[in-house]
Order: sequence, then C-alpha cells, then structure tokens
Amino acid sequence: MDGYKQLDFLQVTEAAALASSRWVGKGKRDEADQAACEAMRTKLNAMDMCATIVIGEGERDEAPMLYIGETLGRGDSPSIQIAVDPLEGTNLCANGTPNAISVLAAAVEGEGFLMHAPDCYMEKLVVGPECVGVVDITLPARVNVRLIAKALGKDVDECIIGILERPRHELLINELREAGCRVHLVPDGDLSVAIAALDPDSGVDGLMGIGGAPEGVITAAAVLCSGGEMQARMKFKDDNERARAQTMIDGDVDRVFHTRDLARGNVMFTATGITSGDLLKGVRYKRGYAATESIVMRSNGIIRRIETIHKDVVNGG
Repeated sequence: MDGYKQLDFLQVTEAAALASSRWVGKGKRDEADQAACEAMRTKLNAMDMCATIVIGEGERDEAPMLYIGETLGRGDSPSIQIAVDPLEGTNLCANGTPNAISVLAAAVEGEGFLMHAPDCYMEKLVVGPECVGVVDITLPARVNVRLIAKALGKDVDECIIGILERPRHELLINELREAGCRVHLVPDGDLSVAIAALDPDSGVDGLMGIGGAPEGVITAAAVLCSGGEMQARMKFKDDNERARAQTMIDGDVDRVFHTRDLARGNVMFTATGITSGDLLKGVRYKRGYAATESIVMRSNGIIRRIETIHKDVVNGG
C-alpha cells in the first residue's frame, strides 16, 4: 500500500467526516449517515483502483451504496479489498456526543487480507503492544485485567477498560469493578475506544465486551498496524446466523479468532474524527476553514497523526 494511496484513502475518511459533521447535534442520524456514505463513495469512485467492499453498509438489498460486494474505482488495478464504516457512531453524531469517527481499512489482494465477517455479534478483547501474549479471552475478565495491569506496571485500580454500555455487559462491568478496575462506558460505537486502547497516551488500557463482527474486522486492521493484540469469538443469536457464518468463514466458527485471522499482510487503516473523543479531535469549524484530525496506520508499523485544514468546505467548494 504505497504512500500515494494512503493519502487518497485519508481524503476518503476526511470527506465523510466533513459531510456528516454538518449534522452533528441535529438529531438526524439517517441524514448524517447518508451524507457520510455519499461523500465516501464519491471519493472512492474517483481513485485509480479496482476496489471491492468486503465490510460495508450491509448486503446489496439492504444498502443503496457501499454495500458488500460493490466495486468502486476507475481503474482495473490494483485490486483492493475495502472495509468501511463511513459514520461509526450515528447516534453519537446525531446527539453531538464524543467518539463519532469515519473509518476505512484496505488490503491489496494477494498481499493482504480482510475477513468478510458475517453480520453478527463478536466478543472482543483488545490490548496494546505492551500486553501482547499476556491476555486470553477464555479467562475471566478479572484475571485478564490483572494480567494487563502487571504488563503495564500498574495497579488494577489504575487500569481503565472500555466497554460498550449495553445491558448484556452488566455482569462484565460488575466483575471488573469488583476486581478494582475502572470502567470507561461508551454509549455507542466500540471501534474508536478499541483503537484508543492501542495508544499508550489515550488513558484507555483495553477493550472488552460484545459488539459488531464487521466492526471487529476494521478494529483488527488497526491492531495489526499498531502491533497490539486482538482476540475474538463470534456470538450468534440463532442457528441461521451460525449457518451463514459457516459459509463465509474457513474453519471452526466457534474458535478464538486472533488478529491475523481477521486482518493480515499488506493492510492500511485510516480514521478521521467527527466528534472529539478518546481517539481523535472532531471536525472544528473556524472563520474561513474547517480542521480535521486523522490517524493513518500501515502494517509496516508506521503510524501518523495528521491535522488538515480545509478551506474549500467553508467557501462552498
């Protein structure tokens, strides 16, 4: 994934973030999501590549654009797998609350891989580089947080674990708190908090809990690029979900998935903030311009934070 394409993909998430930012705090989640999708698709279609959406807005009959299997770009090569979430945290954007982001992961076919994850739930455990080889998703959460604390040189009561605020996590939250751990609850969108867990300066030491499997693949791309560790297990609501997963995933669908089962090889990841949060500053409008903050990662270990000034969006360009 060359530097030229990286900057192109950066412009894709920037465009989606800028488009959806016009809807921040207006209570209209569908309009915000549509704006992000349209902006992202327009940018992807203008790139010299042949890209296939492997993680997107849903199946073709569920989404008018950025649907799974859609091909984009104006060239025949390179062939690239794309995983996108134009607006991660639609409710966060609509309500003007933290952690709404636009994200994209890409892999060159034949050189990299992004798993085509079924639309089901996934139990996730994400930690940064200092905790690689330390945690085990099959262990109780209270044990894992002690292992995380030891690896980080902290006491358990100094550790912060991000968890999606859902009734299904009540027992997990209680277990961690009883162990002395602090819990950072997020109302929507676990992706930005998972990525924040990879940054030693974010204040978040790990992510635990159940969220979407497609978002888990995008998270895995960031984990791969940052040198952290992700472990995951599929969670199915019924036999139909399990059967569909078996047609999409090689091997035992009930096994523990590790980072490279979900994303491997030549992979890049980019995210742009929409509302300020754990990972990135949101879009800020000033006199005569808008400012964005993004993070761009490559699987060769290069990570960049990029501040961009956009004068054309304010002037109507």
